[in-house]
Amino acid sequence: MGARDALMGAPFFSRDLGDGISLGLRTLDTVAELQQLAVQNLDRLRLWEPWAQFDQSLESTRAYTEFELGRFVRGEVVPVVMYDGAVAVGSAGLKIDPSAGNAELGYWIDASSEGRGIVTRTCAALLEHASALGIRRVEIRAATENARSIRVAERLGFEREGVLRQALQVGDRRLDLALYARLL
Repeated sequence: MGARDALMGAPFFSRDLGDGISLGLRTLDTVAELQQLAVQNLDRLRLWEPWAQFDQSLESTRAYTEFELGRFVRGEVVPVVMYDGAVAVGSAGLKIDPSAGNAELGYWIDASSEGRGIVTRTCAALLEHASALGIRRVEIRAATENARSIRVAERLGFEREGVLRQALQVGDRRLDLALYARLL
């Protein structure tokens, strides 16, 4: 059974965050819009994201989305798209380790939507969802130079637990990662 077939019986994740901002499950219907959004933001995403170093074709975006949907069905991730009205403005995910009761938040947003609290509200909604799933610890890992991502973690009450030196390979650079965690 493929991810598409499995989704027929899976709960659909969506959330209204107010002010026209909402979350929806990343599905095959979102592939073209997310691929275009990623391409438009590649210059800035390539500073921090290993995945942005590679091909951002429709085919690769579709393959990644199918992979994430399979993980969603298995309860390993909640992949969401952030919307402003009907327009996708970013992507986020809650990666879940059910056996440990832990999860990790990741996110990116279109440059034109930065500074409006969309990522913070998205992460808050995913934290609520994590708590409802019984998750007790959530982490955010951000390059120590990525001030915007670090501010999101701090606004949400995450505590900095340390730095993982040169833990992130981004292109030909190795970046230090700040490890933030919040207990639910």
